[in-house]
Amino acid sequence: MSVTKVLLSILFILSGCASEPDKTNTCGTVSGYLMPDNENGLYRVVVTHLNGKAVISRPNYQLPPGQYEFTVAELIDSPRLKVKLAARQTKTLSIDVRADQRYHLAAKFNQDKIYRGLDTDYWQPVIWSQESHQCEFLHHSQ
Repeated sequence: MSVTKVLLSILFILSGCASEPDKTNTCGTVSGYLMPDNENGLYRVVVTHLNGKAVISRPNYQLPPGQYEFTVAELIDSPRLKVKLAARQTKTLSIDVRADQRYHLAAKFNQDKIYRGLDTDYWQPVIWSQESHQCEFLHHSQ
């Protein structure tokens, strides 16, 4: 192999490395700040835990791509909700966060039957909207 071919091979390999996008700053966003459509049985939630660790609830969570467990409490204020306070427990939602995506969390109020007493099946956490959203870490804090 000639020296020219070796140099061209090295340059080709190096140019491929240089053109790779920097994935260390990519992220996705999980949000709970938008008011979902109550007419469709969707209500706001408050995030209490992320991957089992207690967090102070905030409007947005910018996270590196990957699988996350969000523990949320529902904020359903419907007059149709007749369950006892003790039934109002947190639930967990698993989200596969992808780069440059925003996921909006909500509580889906299951209005197909009457829930009374300690029945916790009256709601479930859902992603009610997903959209493209430019996300890039400016610094590595979560």
